[in-house]
Amino acid sequence: MAKANERSPDAMTADPDSRESRFMRSALSILAETGRTDFTVLEVVERSKTSLRSFYQHFTTKDELLLALIDTIMAESTKQWRKETDGLPATEAMKLLIDRICTPAETTKQDSINRGLTYYNDHLAETLPKEYSRVLSPLHQLIGEILERGKGEGTFRPDLQSETTAALIMQAVLGAMRLRSLGAELNGIPIDGAHIYDFCVRGLLP
Repeated sequence: MAKANERSPDAMTADPDSRESRFMRSALSILAETGRTDFTVLEVVERSKTSLRSFYQHFTTKDELLLALIDTIMAESTKQWRKETDGLPATEAMKLLIDRICTPAETTKQDSINRGLTYYNDHLAETLPKEYSRVLSPLHQLIGEILERGKGEGTFRPDLQSETTAALIMQAVLGAMRLRSLGAELNGIPIDGAHIYDFCVRGLLP
């Protein structure tokens, strides 16, 4: 899951005072406190000091609200990652991108947000697959561009199918984030960005 930072509530939309933005900030606040996504629409409405009628004018379900929240976080994060990796050799860009995605949370609130949204991804993939794919498309595109850069440099295999490989890398990275603590239980070593990069890059090199 993309890192949700402390500034995310202030960048929910171009108009931070809009009702839609207030609902997303309220959901983010609840996530920061509980790390759970089983809150109700009524809790969001009460936190935002609005009304159920107003909520349903913007979102049909809680899933749509959380999808919009993840969409904003993912778009903002990918925009920043693109700036950081632009112009780097492909292997360096891929390593930096994976490190950024896997960076541990800096605060307990941030950790709660990341944990809650990460485990909600599977639910959204089942209930809103087309919309969820659109949310992930900026990250998928960025990985694909880095792969194409590596093929042009001669660093990565020329026969790579960039779009398919980008999807596999993206899912491997996002899925492996859940193994950070489990890895320590299985073999005594927490799984981090370096492990994930080493695993992914082996299939890219000639």
